[in-house]
Amino acid sequence: MAASALEVWGDPIEHSLSPRLHAAAYALLGWDWTYDRRRVDESSFAGTLASLGPSYRGLSLTMPLKGVAFAAAARRDARAEATGAVNTLVRGEDGWHGFNTDVGGIVAAFAEAGVSTLRSARIVGAGATATSAVVALAELGAERLEIAARRPEAGAPLAELGAGRGMAVEVVSLDAVVGERVDATISTLPGGAAVSRAVADRLADGGGALMDVVYGHWPTSLSEAWTRHGLPVQDGTGMLLHQAVLQIRAFASGDVEGELPRETEVVAVMRRALVGD
Repeated sequence: MAASALEVWGDPIEHSLSPRLHAAAYALLGWDWTYDRRRVDESSFAGTLASLGPSYRGLSLTMPLKGVAFAAAARRDARAEATGAVNTLVRGEDGWHGFNTDVGGIVAAFAEAGVSTLRSARIVGAGATATSAVVALAELGAERLEIAARRPEAGAPLAELGAGRGMAVEVVSLDAVVGERVDATISTLPGGAAVSRAVADRLADGGGALMDVVYGHWPTSLSEAWTRHGLPVQDGTGMLLHQAVLQIRAFASGDVEGELPRETEVVAVMRRALVGD
């Protein structure tokens, strides 16, 4: 494992918790790897990537770089191909290999919360994370999907993606949601997005278990509504944790399927690092 430098890139990047997670895992495993953050935007991505020396093992990518990272990858895993998004690049002999670990992070976070399979779901929002959410929900067995977006036209590509994975998909205006019962809801709205109490309560009524992918702004309007209705809620830290575990697998072996050495301990120490204990 000669190449030992890793970084997380994005713009902005100062808020990223990834260095804390990765450093905790590497310390436990006794790996002499470094993991830093770097502010990189779309316009500077290609040049910065080309400038990396052989000491760089891989990168984590956050917004707005998942699309340009997809384009830069010589090879991509199935989840990256499905979503058009790469959040992990690993150096290979034939160039950078791209992975989407967000999908697996969502699946694992739901499973940890007791949701290992479902038949119906709702996604709130139509941004970049929603694409990974569609694929994750399909993997969890969803047959029916509703996408509630402020601009329903933005949900058309998501509907096409879901239909291609065998789901019956309906796109509705966020303000027009009537609260049809679903097994689970994923909110991909930004943390500062305001949702009226009336709309939030309609979403929560019959909305099943909520995963709100936000972790820097808490509580959100939706999490408060779910709490009022006595329904299970989780923030985005579970997804963040589990997608990072998959990233480390990829950095270690070029594959997200094989478990890490002492993986149960790795997950535990990363979780403690995430909550600051």
